[in-house]
Amino acid sequence: MGESVEQRVFVAKVSRKNLVAIPKPVTDKLNICEGMRVRFVIRGDEVILEPEKDAFWYALHGPKIGRISFNELEEESEREQEALQGSP
Repeated sequence: MGESVEQRVFVAKVSRKNLVAIPKPVTDKLNICEGMRVRFVIRGDEVILEPEKDAFWYALHGPKIGRISFNELEEESEREQEALQGSP
């Protein structure tokens, strides 16, 4: 049988400049905060609101594909600094 999906309905008013304030329960559920970009997807007669996932979002929430210790990071940093300064 199909999976049951929770559905909650919120109403917002469209301003003269076509602006809509996203209700707080929606921003909380989707982890949308000030300054973030959102995407509107039109599917038939429905509009889906999704947070835009940029490089910063993926850095914080995306899959981790490698691990590095602090010591390895520090060694790499020292090598890069020496290369930039022209040291052997």
